[in-house]
Formats: sequence, C-alpha cells, structure tokens
Amino acid sequence: MKNKTVLFWLLFIFGSVFLFLFTFSFVLVLLGHDKLSLTSNGNIGVVEVKGVIMDPKIVLEQLETFAEDDNIKGIILRVDSPGGSVGPSQEIYEQVLEVRKKKKVVASMVSVAASGGYYVACSADKIVANAGTLTGSIGVIMEMVNLEELYRWAKLKPQTIKSGRYKDIGSSTRDMTPEERKLLEDLLQDTHERFKADILRGRPNLTPEKLATIADGRVLSGSMAKELGLIDELGNLYAAVDLLVELTGLQDEPELVYPKEDEPSLFDLMVNGSVEDLAQRLQGFRGRLTAPLLLLMGE
Repeated sequence: MKNKTVLFWLLFIFGSVFLFLFTFSFVLVLLGHDKLSLTSNGNIGVVEVKGVIMDPKIVLEQLETFAEDDNIKGIILRVDSPGGSVGPSQEIYEQVLEVRKKKKVVASMVSVAASGGYYVACSADKIVANAGTLTGSIGVIMEMVNLEELYRWAKLKPQTIKSGRYKDIGSSTRDMTPEERKLLEDLLQDTHERFKADILRGRPNLTPEKLATIADGRVLSGSMAKELGLIDELGNLYAAVDLLVELTGLQDEPELVYPKEDEPSLFDLMVNGSVEDLAQRLQGFRGRLTAPLLLLMGE
C-alpha cells in the first residue's frame, strides 16, 4: 500500500511538471513571433519602400543589415510610394548614402515614386523606372481648412489659450494673418531648397538651373523623367538587377534576397487584427501543436 502511495505521488509530481512545461511552451508559442531575419546565401538584397513614408525604422534596419552582410554584394531599393513626411524620407535618403560606402544601390521604381518616394530613390547610385511610373512631384505642400463660418453657423465658439503669438498658427477657427502665412511659406521654401539640394547631391548630372525648371511639384512619367535626367534607365525590376550586376561585377547568377517579415503575435492580432487573421493564426498553432501531441501519444 505504501509503495502504491509513493508511486501515485511520483506520477502526480511528474504529471504536474510536465503539464506546467507544456503550458509554458504553449504560451510562448502563442505570444511569440518571428524576429526580422535578413541574412542568407543570396547575393542581392531587396529593400522595399511601400506606401506613405511615415516610419522609416524597418527600412533603415534592412538597409543596415544588408550593408553588413558579406553575402550581399548589392542592394535593390524597390520604391512604390507617393511620398510622405519629410523627416522619414530624409532619414532613408541619408541611410542609403551611408550604405553606398559599402555596397552599390540601384533604385527600382514601381507604379509611383513621387515626392518623398523620389527623394529616397535619388540617393541610390542609379535609378530605373517603368515608362509609366509616376514620379517627380518635387515640392512641399501644407494644407489647412478654415472652419470659421461653419462654427458660426453651428453657433459654436471655440476658445484658444496659447503661450505664444504663433502657437495656434493654422488654426481652423480663424483666418491666417499675413505674418503667419509668411512664416509657413518660409518654412516650406526652406524644406523645398533642402529637397532640391539633396537631389543634386544624389544626381550630380543635374544642374541647379535645370532642376529649378522641373522642381515645381509637377508629376512626370518614367519616360519624361528619363529625358530630363531624373532617372537613368527605363525597365522593370530585372532591368535594375542587370544594372546592379554590371555595377558590382557580380560573376554568380543573381539571387534576390527579400527580408523575412515579422509575424504578428497573438496579442497583436487580438488587438489590431481581423477575425480572419486571428482564426488563421490559431489554425496554424493547432497544426504546430498536433504533431508533438501525436508523438507523445505514440502515434
């Protein structure tokens, strides 16, 4: 009887430890997600700049990782963006210039690479675009709405408390004063001049006089941009790869390496994802857990 009691407690303790470890591993699987992984045996890295440029963090990390990877001989900067914020575009621009100290970079424009999209592209050694790519739009814009009449119609009286005379500049509750308009015009002009200076730094074939004639916000096709010297060649992604092979002197067959995207955690999906995304993720977990369970059951 005593031996049976000892055996019972041993099995109970063993089962409890096993259940704890299994549950703990299950939670780690659910909450964890794959880290960004860029290194491989390929020889050409592809960094994509897609959509509105707001947060450059991932692009900067990918550029830096490819720059430090000895297997990567050159980088394709694949741009499909209508632009975005000035600061993030400048960060990517500067990072590409740093990468060029170690690796050749060719920009490949997709459907659109305008404004900030062109800003980041012109930091590359060479630019390739499709004939129908929308690019250019070299300019800066700031838009505000005056809702003063709407407030008056709705019998609303907005109140503003500020610590400086220009703190509510651009307010929707009143007209802009001539002094305020001048301040914002100077701000945009300064940003525009920096934009043009960076283009000239990345495109030494352009002269300030020639750039001034087209840096007025106009949108251009890829073929028009080629004639004006804003890009180097017309072609698709593989034309950009061929150009990069030529620049790097790569002898091996070019193999493209795309960054592995982060897989969102279960928590991320519960907070930000759709029901379908969550269901697919749980289905994946079910498949990943079935095999270990079958193994434990002896099947």
